Amino acid sequence: MKAAKGAGEMPILRPNAAGIDIGATEIYVAVPSDRDSEPVRSFPTFTEDLHRLADWLKACGIETVAMEATGVYWDPVVPEIGRASCRERV
Repeated sequence: MKAAKGAGEMPILRPNAAGIDIGATEIYVAVPSDRDSEPVRSFPTFTEDLHRLADWLKACGIETVAMEATGVYWDPVVPEIGRASCRERV
């Protein structure tokens, strides 16, 4: 396995993973830096924005998503992640 730059000998276990921080009004998403010229994006929480988020994850080749959310804000996001053929990890 390849080590991440600047991470010493730490292996990359899931190279097709993204991280999502879900809030009440905004969602921050990070994909690997080689997947998009803007690897960190924010999305509002409206339905059409969740569709855009899922489409972007799919276009970036993301298969697994690690999520952080407070309360139930993750609830409408999970079906969209599934639509993008990603497995979520809460």
